[in-house]
Amino acid sequence: EWMAKNDKTQLRISETEKYAHVTFFFNGGVEEPFAGEERILINSPKVATYDLQPEMSSAELTEKLVAAIESGKYDTIICNYPNGDMVGHTGVMEAAIKAVEALDNCIEQVTKAVESVGGQLLITADHGNAEQMRDPATGQAHTAHTNLPVPLIYVGEKNVKAVEGGKLSDIAPTMLSLMGMEIPQEMTGKPLFIVE
Repeated sequence: EWMAKNDKTQLRISETEKYAHVTFFFNGGVEEPFAGEERILINSPKVATYDLQPEMSSAELTEKLVAAIESGKYDTIICNYPNGDMVGHTGVMEAAIKAVEALDNCIEQVTKAVESVGGQLLITADHGNAEQMRDPATGQAHTAHTNLPVPLIYVGEKNVKAVEGGKLSDIAPTMLSLMGMEIPQEMTGKPLFIVE
């Protein structure tokens, strides 16, 4: 909503499994796109469980995402790769490793695209899952979200210094700050990077 109020163009892109997270949920429960907002839905594979296809549709998602970045059409792009979460829920370690390896390849392509256009990239998650596939107490498969801290990675030309701590509500203010935009008073989070 804030992007639309500031006449910014934006793209929301994900696979079926996380599409609502970058559209409906990200828009505060509003189904209709805001002015200047476009959406791309990539179909997730039709398999019984995602350990059977741990790369999911990440290659197609990345192809569309890189094209959108290189188009220069959008001020902001919000993307969600579902692999770590969806494959993590299966509890199959080998599949989770393959999922993360696929994401490594995708993130490399996205990073190169962002750098080629002089853009900025934030990489994070709202929870963990694939990083803990075994319950340390029982040795059994761990299929739930973890409450471990997740990283926030900045890629861009600005010289930034990270602030200690952080929470999910700090991500939007961080993004706005890096874009040089005003942070609305309704956002109670704080920027997690200081531009030096």
